[in-house]
Amino acid sequence: MELTIADNTEKKRFETQVEGHTAIIEYIRAKDAIYLTHTEVPQALGGKGVGSALVKGVLERIEKEDLKIAPLCPFVAAYMKRHPEWKRLLAKGYNV
Repeated sequence: MELTIADNTEKKRFETQVEGHTAIIEYIRAKDAIYLTHTEVPQALGGKGVGSALVKGVLERIEKEDLKIAPLCPFVAAYMKRHPEWKRLLAKGYNV
């Protein structure tokens, strides 16, 4: 699933629109890392892979920015555990 992901800096979240609904990952940016704090996918999109596609897209974007991440959100951490190739982005002191 290909998503168009926007960085809504005012609301401090990554967003995507699917079928008229907005799925998000909230974050806190620090100097050299980004803390992913919460993922929310509307019920209408549940079970369609939107959450996983959103996490993947956000991780790709973060990697391009040359940042490390702290996966405080359980959904993001679970995704990274299932896809260990993304562990390369973990900030020092974080594990999944």
